[in-house]
Amino acid sequence: MTGLDYEYFRKFLRERSGLVLSADKHYLLESRLLPVARRAGLASLAGLVHRLRGIDCEALAAEVVEAMTTNESFFFRDKIPFEHFRDTIIPRLIAARNHRRRIRIWCAAASTGQEPYSLAMSIKEMGDRLSGWQIEIIATDISSEALRRARSGIYSQFEVQRGLPIMLLLKYFKQIGENWQIGPDIRAMVQFRVLNLISDFSRLGMFDLVFCRNVLIYFDQPTKISVLDRLAQNLDRDGYLVLGAAETVVGLTDSLKPVPDCRGLYAHSAAMKAPVLRIVAANPAA
Repeated sequence: MTGLDYEYFRKFLRERSGLVLSADKHYLLESRLLPVARRAGLASLAGLVHRLRGIDCEALAAEVVEAMTTNESFFFRDKIPFEHFRDTIIPRLIAARNHRRRIRIWCAAASTGQEPYSLAMSIKEMGDRLSGWQIEIIATDISSEALRRARSGIYSQFEVQRGLPIMLLLKYFKQIGENWQIGPDIRAMVQFRVLNLISDFSRLGMFDLVFCRNVLIYFDQPTKISVLDRLAQNLDRDGYLVLGAAETVVGLTDSLKPVPDCRGLYAHSAAMKAPVLRIVAANPAA
C-alpha cells in the first residue's frame, strides 16, 4: 500500500464515519481491508482504492466503513453509568415525567446490543417503580452487521461472562447450545436502527436520556463538537447525556455541563441551575 493510498483511506474514513486514523495505522488498515478487497475480487488495496473512486460503489464503501468500525462492547460496561442510571437518572426522570409517564432513551453506537439490553434489564429489575410507564429504547449503530447480531440477542459464553451478573444471566437468558439468547421480552424493549452519528439524526426526535459512550474518542475535535452540539439539541432540557470514561464535553461545547459527583454524566447548562438536579446529583441514593 502506497502512502497516497493510505492517505486516501484516512480521508475516506473521516468523511464517511468520522473515524480518525493516525499516520501509523498501516497494519490495522491492511489487516481489516485486505479481506474486503479479496471478497470484491481485488488483489490489493490499490485496487480497492480504484474501485472506491468509481461510480456505483456505495455497497463496497459501506463494507469498508464496517470493517474499520470497532465493535467492542460488553454487558454493564464500566458499571458506574448503570449505577447512575438506577440511582440518579431514573429517580430524577420519574419525578419530572410523572405527568406523562413516558421516558425515551437513545443508545448511540450500540454495537452488538449489550448496552441497550443492560439498560432494559435494569428497567425490568426496577419492577413496580416503572409500572404503567412507557419506556422506549432506541439503539443505533453505523454497522448493520453489528445490529443484526444485536437483534438476534445471541451471545457466546465469553460475552455473557463479561460484566453480566450470573443472576441476570439465569433470569433473562436461555442457553442455546454453546450460546445464550436473551429473552424475547427484553429484546422487545429495544428498537435497533442503522445510523451514522456524523449524519443528521434530528429525525429521531427528543430524548430524556442519551448514552453515547466510547465513540467520540475516535473523532477529531471538530467532529466531536458537531456531534455534542447536535446531541444537546435532541436532549430534553432536563435530560441527561452519558459519555465514556475517557470522554468529556469540557472545552468542546457550552450547551452541556458535568453533573457534580456523577462521573461521565452531563446535563444542559441551563438545567444545572435547577435546585432539584443538584440535590439528586449530590445524593445518588435518594
